[in-house]
Amino acid sequence: MDVNVIEDIIKSLEQPIKLFEASKYVPIDLSITNSAFSKVDLNSVEQFSAYIDSFLANHESEVAYGGYLEVRNIYKRSTYFLEDNRKARNIHLGVDFWCPENTPVLAPIIGQVHSFKNNTNFGDYGPTIILEHEVEKHTFYTLYGHLSVDSISQISIGQTFNPGDVLGRLGASEVNGNYPPHLHFQIIKDIQGLEGDYPGVCSKQTLDFYEKNCPNPELLLKL
Repeated sequence: MDVNVIEDIIKSLEQPIKLFEASKYVPIDLSITNSAFSKVDLNSVEQFSAYIDSFLANHESEVAYGGYLEVRNIYKRSTYFLEDNRKARNIHLGVDFWCPENTPVLAPIIGQVHSFKNNTNFGDYGPTIILEHEVEKHTFYTLYGHLSVDSISQISIGQTFNPGDVLGRLGASEVNGNYPPHLHFQIIKDIQGLEGDYPGVCSKQTLDFYEKNCPNPELLLKL
């Protein structure tokens, strides 16, 4: 299959495609080059949350988003992001949407529940749902991480979600891996046999593979 087929299919999907009911979005930079963010103590979820809340207020926005292929220091606080060879995973493979706890997350396109899981490592996704999509006989997946525990308590494998259906809600820091409330949204071509989980952060050494397997989610959302 042409490596660009999935990207072309995603870009051709009809609008509107949305993950939230919000109308006011603002891009946010959480990379290692953001000097203001570098002053935040990332071991303190309170400081991290205050930074996000202040950013949203200053920009009069409901949702801050961004992060695809962003190199971040966020993951240094957890050994979970060290690979077996001790090389750090710090390149983000999805887009994060920062907004309040319990915000409903909408299914952007029709899909079936492929799998779900509560990934409880420190700094991990917490409750996670993966949807499987088939468009023009091609299959790809979307991952929704950092949800509430309730989001995975009443769903089932194979359950269908239509565009605009509430898929879940954003979890609090106590259950979402110890982050301010947000959604990690990622597109995956080959799920590689995984269930309820897929790497959302990679190392420089593995970037070539993951960049091809996880195209920019903004192709779908067109933010």
